[in-house]
Amino acid sequence: MAADAELLIDRRRLRRKLSLWRVLGIGGLVVAIGAVGYRARVGADTVGFGAVRPQIARISVGGFIAGSEATTKLIERVRDAGAVQGVVVSISSPGGTTTGSEELHRALRGLAEKKPMVAFVDGTAASGAYIAAIAADHIVARETALIGSIGVLFQYPDVSGLLDKVGVKVESVKSAPLKAEPSGFTPTSPEARAALAAVVGDTFAWFKGLVADRRKLDEKELATVSDGRVFSGRQSLPLKLVDELGAERQAIAWLENQRGVTKGLPVRDWKPKAENDFRLWSALGTGAQLLGLDDLSASLRALSDETAGVARGGLLALWRPGPADPR
Repeated sequence: MAADAELLIDRRRLRRKLSLWRVLGIGGLVVAIGAVGYRARVGADTVGFGAVRPQIARISVGGFIAGSEATTKLIERVRDAGAVQGVVVSISSPGGTTTGSEELHRALRGLAEKKPMVAFVDGTAASGAYIAAIAADHIVARETALIGSIGVLFQYPDVSGLLDKVGVKVESVKSAPLKAEPSGFTPTSPEARAALAAVVGDTFAWFKGLVADRRKLDEKELATVSDGRVFSGRQSLPLKLVDELGAERQAIAWLENQRGVTKGLPVRDWKPKAENDFRLWSALGTGAQLLGLDDLSASLRALSDETAGVARGGLLALWRPGPADPR
């Protein structure tokens, strides 16, 4: 009996020790995951706990610009990070909604007021993406980059002819003739078209005023670049749409030579936290990526961003080349 009692006591002691080690192990795992997550979130090279190496932050602007709270918070984190001495905004985007582009521009201007910031056009900075680029005080672009497309677009489908063919008629009761116009179910009336044109014209005037102010263009210079076309990087330099031709190293050199950023600092990518919103096209894009169809995946993800942006409302500041002329 005494031996059984001692054996029972030993088992209980062993269980308590195992429980303690399990708790310590789980706690250590949580701390490790938290540390890795923090490092990935801030995009910084850490030295020990709490110490962060001085760096240049890289913020990438790509795809369809629709306005993102996660991106705005990212820019705010970069702005408040003591280790960040300068910022490179790397841009390759055809634009997006006017509201999303305005939001991004304002956030970047707030960042530029606290940190030396330069924009680098790595591929395309058209329409809304150019609105983002002019938030910086200096723009560097590749010689073959596409710049400009200063203009505003409002598109909607007119399916009234199709509905007539299939025998479908959509009726509505409205409080006023211009309510919910254009509907797409009926031809657009001259009054509705004029109302939309007034909104587009007002937003276009805002866009042009922003470009004239940020790029210091007079009326003649502004008229030359604001007819909706895109320009190459080489064309953009004499038109004053960009300040310098080159690669990212030229953008960094400008931060070092003109803004006093320490030379030789590492450039770290800062990325927004993932947004927990499920989208059909985004999910299909993930599936295509898993199957190795990278091009299809990229197209589906871009469609997801564009669909979400249009769903939020607003006009488009977007460069979208039309199909090639079959002739």
